[in-house]
Amino acid sequence: MSIEEIKETADHKMARSIEAFKGELQKIRTGRAHPGLLDQVHVEYYGSDVPISQVANVTLIDARTIGVQPWEKGMGAKIEKAIRESGLGLNPASQGDLVRVPMPALTEERRKELTKVVRHTGEEAKVAVRNLRRDANEHLKKLLKDKLVTEDDEHRAQDDVQKLTDRTVAEVDRLVHAKEAEILAV
Repeated sequence: MSIEEIKETADHKMARSIEAFKGELQKIRTGRAHPGLLDQVHVEYYGSDVPISQVANVTLIDARTIGVQPWEKGMGAKIEKAIRESGLGLNPASQGDLVRVPMPALTEERRKELTKVVRHTGEEAKVAVRNLRRDANEHLKKLLKDKLVTEDDEHRAQDDVQKLTDRTVAEVDRLVHAKEAEILAV
């Protein structure tokens, strides 16, 4: 593996870490409705548990309400039950075929808890990025030990990996601050 390949691999893996972190942030509920909030909810469909998005159309009705339109008659009650039992603290209501999921307003205490969760998730993302940096640096040291690169090249490559790590950690911090602001906005 060459220096460029090591740096490219680290860059790719760090970008994937950021995407995974963004996905985790979307699961954290704010006062506003977001269709991705129901992604982890599974409903029983012909004997197997499937995500709601595979049995219904999930849309936003307004800023505080998610609409779930089942594709088959009779699935509304199962979807409503799955959302209610998901542990998200949501209370869906059926309106004919449409299941309306209103977002309850967050209390100040709950907002503070959620900001702590966001910070913790951000720390986990930073740890993952730092582990990727460590792996890349170990690969670079192995190249130096095997005398495939010079010491100067290895130091330059480590500096590049550190700059990449710093950029990625700064992006995680930016996402954490944005999510905290979104949670604390009344």
